[in-house]
Amino acid sequence: MAAWEPYSGRMSGAEDLERYETEIELQLYQEYKAVSRMFRYVVETERRFYLANEVTMEPQNEGGHPYFKITLQDAWVWDMYRPARFVASVTVVTFKDVNVEELPEQEHF
Repeated sequence: MAAWEPYSGRMSGAEDLERYETEIELQLYQEYKAVSRMFRYVVETERRFYLANEVTMEPQNEGGHPYFKITLQDAWVWDMYRPARFVASVTVVTFKDVNVEELPEQEHF
């Protein structure tokens, strides 16, 4: 059994990771605010949040199971683990809810 040690003021690995992820989320939010005016649509799926200038959503049905195929052109992906968030084209296939919102004209270029 390990001996009890007084608090050293140092953070545990879990606390360091939590602080790191919080800092990355803040940087991502700041980037989002900086780039959001460049885009026409906001697209939210169960896994990701996107900004895009073109959105095509095609309802699909395979074997009685409906799903959506969403194609985004000229997009930005909210993903803190992704080094390059600007992408030319993204295809998303989902069985879950999808929210597509057109931004007001004054909010984008």
